[in-house]
Amino acid sequence: MTGISDFIATVHPYDSLPQDELARVAGFFGRREYAAGETVYDIDEALQGLFLIESGVVQVRDRNGESVSELGPRNSFGERGLLRDGRAVTSASAVSDAVILMLPRRELLRLMEAHPGFARFFDRGSRAVMRASDAAMMKVGELLSGKPRSCGADTPIIEAAGMMRDARISSLGIVMDDGRLTGVVTIRDMSNRVVAEGYDPQAPVSEVMTPDPVSLPSSALGLDVLNIMFERGIGHLPVVDDGRFVGMISQTDLTRVQAVSASALLRDIAQAKTVGEMAETTGRIPGLLAQMARAHQRHEIVTRMITDITDAVTRRLLEMAEARLGPAPAAWAWAACGSQGRQEQTGISDQDNCLILAEGSDPADPYFEGFARFVCDGLNECGYVYCPGDMMAVNPRWRQPRNVWRGYFRDWIARPDPEAQMLASVMFDLRAIGGDASLLRGLQTETLELAARNSIFVAHMISNALRHRPPLGLIGGFATIRHGAYRDHIDMKLGGVVPVNDLARVYGLQGRLTPVNTRARLQDAEAKGIISGSGGRDLIAAYDLIQTARLENQAALILSGRAPDNFLSPADLPDFERSHLRDAFVVVRGMQAAVSHGRGIPG
Repeated sequence: MTGISDFIATVHPYDSLPQDELARVAGFFGRREYAAGETVYDIDEALQGLFLIESGVVQVRDRNGESVSELGPRNSFGERGLLRDGRAVTSASAVSDAVILMLPRRELLRLMEAHPGFARFFDRGSRAVMRASDAAMMKVGELLSGKPRSCGADTPIIEAAGMMRDARISSLGIVMDDGRLTGVVTIRDMSNRVVAEGYDPQAPVSEVMTPDPVSLPSSALGLDVLNIMFERGIGHLPVVDDGRFVGMISQTDLTRVQAVSASALLRDIAQAKTVGEMAETTGRIPGLLAQMARAHQRHEIVTRMITDITDAVTRRLLEMAEARLGPAPAAWAWAACGSQGRQEQTGISDQDNCLILAEGSDPADPYFEGFARFVCDGLNECGYVYCPGDMMAVNPRWRQPRNVWRGYFRDWIARPDPEAQMLASVMFDLRAIGGDASLLRGLQTETLELAARNSIFVAHMISNALRHRPPLGLIGGFATIRHGAYRDHIDMKLGGVVPVNDLARVYGLQGRLTPVNTRARLQDAEAKGIISGSGGRDLIAAYDLIQTARLENQAALILSGRAPDNFLSPADLPDFERSHLRDAFVVVRGMQAAVSHGRGIPG
């Protein structure tokens, strides 16, 4: 087996194994020659092991018979099905005469268990490990400690104070007999309202509590707690599920938060007095992105944090606009679309927003024109450049009453030409940032239902989802850009992220799914059977890898002193990362093919 040992020593991840382990593993490999055109395995066939090409070319096809990849020497294949349920999810055949090695499944699993570095090559999700101790990434329910501490509204103040003292806590939830939360009382309330104002200690605690406090469900993120605490200047936040009080989060509970930089940015934005101060704060975002990417934070946490900072900037600008212009003449909702709407912003962001006004409002009212101008100009100053397509609230077209917006959506659905498709795709990602969110909420529900019932519109959305193709080339390579400043690079946004965004939007439309975030849409689509469990898991894993590679590339550019962009050179990647990125693109292309053949979603 000397020949095999010498060969695999040049292939990652085998080259990371100790010499004695490498020699041992070489003895487990089998070697077989395949003639041109000969089948290596068929779809759904039980796989005996992992395949590694020593010489020749192998073609991999999806369930539709379409070629998704041609692989050359040192490329592995078959691992996706092998590590899932042991059955092939593709077919493979020799394009030319080939020599192929096979490592038995049992030995592969042993190596993965014994050598974490080796396992990371085959585990797409392991490069972005979530640290459970980081409160910003944890669910609020995971941050709660102990049972919820509460009392009734008619409990005497002195008794409530004694409960806090005995339990060594700084707040209590005030609840009804059925457990519904009606208020919150804190040590600060006891000091400022009871002691300072001479309240009768036998009076009911309801007289000094904060009624109807803002709350969060246990499914929210710790980052949501940080946002509310900084923006509202509060130190305690009740957790409520289905109306029932389940616990209290305090600033003390967040002392384990490791995302100090993110919380500092949110704090500075909430306290900023001028747009210039906010611009100084947002100038630190690239450093934050690089720090988090290098710490292997999950991509959805990084993009969520970056987006939450954008949301905080937007809300602060909305507050400043109202402070300057006075109360608005009618109700309004400021909504973001694009990557901000999906909560997927990275180090490169323009602004995409709109203003939904109460019905009967005048969109030409100087107040709303000045309001939109102030906010859009402020976002531009803070680094969120004007939208090249002019999709901003400062454009009168995107600053309209709710009934006009309803007409927009109906027209786009009834007349799905290319512009209508583009606009509808963008608007399906709308998310309310400030103002009266109900102006958008009902509109979205109505539009989603209307669009899902229109088979012609759905067909056009599917066609739109196939416009951007993953950059796969021949013989296991990539279709890179051939000319210009980004020659030999691939566009990770248009070739990787956008195709998944489009697929998720189609699944969301077909299943009438309410999430806007791409990953959440994919998870919901899998959970509700819109896509198969295996297809959903593979697509989520592919999306995770593509987004992670995109963020890591942006972080590398930032650390080298350059501006982040979406262009990555495959030649700069190690062999194993390049191989996995190719596999991720193969999965995306396969799901596109399934949709085009009518099998990606139920009819």
